[in-house]
Amino acid sequence: MFKRALVSVSDKTGLAEALKPLVAQGLEVVSSGGTSAYLKSNGIKVTDVSDVTGFPEVLGGRVKTLHPKVHMGLLALTDDSNHQADLKKHDVQVFDLMICNLYAFEETVKSTEDLAERIEHIDIGGVTLLRAAAKNFQRITVVSDPSDYGMLREGSVSEEQRRELAVKAFLHTSNYDMQIAQALTQKNSLRYGENPHQKSLWLPRGKSGFQEARIHQGKELSYNNLLDLDAATRLVKTLKKNAAVIVKHNNPCGVGQADQGYEAFKKAFESDSISSFGGIVAVNFTIDKKTAELMTSFFLECVLAPQISAEALEVFKTKKNLRILEWAGMLKHHEEKDIRSIAGGFLVQDQDQVPLQKESWKVYLPERIGSESDLTKQDLEDIEFGISVVASLKSNAIAVVKNGTTLGLGMGQVNRVDSVK
Repeated sequence: MFKRALVSVSDKTGLAEALKPLVAQGLEVVSSGGTSAYLKSNGIKVTDVSDVTGFPEVLGGRVKTLHPKVHMGLLALTDDSNHQADLKKHDVQVFDLMICNLYAFEETVKSTEDLAERIEHIDIGGVTLLRAAAKNFQRITVVSDPSDYGMLREGSVSEEQRRELAVKAFLHTSNYDMQIAQALTQKNSLRYGENPHQKSLWLPRGKSGFQEARIHQGKELSYNNLLDLDAATRLVKTLKKNAAVIVKHNNPCGVGQADQGYEAFKKAFESDSISSFGGIVAVNFTIDKKTAELMTSFFLECVLAPQISAEALEVFKTKKNLRILEWAGMLKHHEEKDIRSIAGGFLVQDQDQVPLQKESWKVYLPERIGSESDLTKQDLEDIEFGISVVASLKSNAIAVVKNGTTLGLGMGQVNRVDSVK
């Protein structure tokens, strides 16, 4: 049976109904502010936080629960003698139930453009309470979602259930922080998303990434530009020689590699000059004047390179709308995880590091199955090149390559026969 609960919620749905039977069994409820007033109005006896801390709410309510007598009660371990000594010394009682959800910040953003009002609705105490209780889930039951109140009816919750509730609490605070970041990151608002009717933001994560790139010229980057730049960069980093990748709609339409950078881009462009029109280009070499002249001979949206010569930059100036990005750290940057949103959550997987697994290769010759010794050096380079390219295509995917050039790329078909065609 729960003995002592700390309750602080914005969404009060079902709260009184959930607490009444627990209070009847002897639960002490500690609360503050609007939650305390709501519970009292529903006939539930409440001990105010200020009576526990011996300190009133201050700063217009900004500071209510941020006090050692609250957080000691949440963070104390019952099997730690030092913790128990501190609790006794400072006359602190522990909580075994924490019910908390956060200010509806997203609703505030929808209702007002006023930055000061938005900031005032950033929950501090609630986030701190949730994180403290969730960290101590082995002892404390933390409920952040009213739909989980049914778990409390039995008066006890298993450790596995407490773990699940703790995960939900951390997800609640994580999503909340993302809402705040989106609301405050105005400078990274994009013109629109994948389609003109969709709003979008560019939210950097950490210091390394496209945010490091120097944008020399061109129109503002769009949502689709960034997706295509990411696809082009991921592939070009896997290629061993000087290489160029031209991307359209998240898929490579031309890839080339050679000993010289100019030749690599020429191969990529000529492999499919029609699809390359309006493409996004990433290269893994320094762009020189000759390469820049070829790049400006037809329409491109973006060009990205680890380094661009001064002469090349002068050439690019003749195409003032062409976006030119120079990212010195692009070949060293590594993402550990791929994250995608789905209904009500996220999918997380390791980045695709394509293994070559040469020991499992089979070489099919006109009359027999051969071995690696039947292959030329160029054959082996093309096989590695093709594996990197096909890994970057959307399934079902087929890549036909020769001499460091893509001859045909089939992707996104519902069967491989159509991809080959």
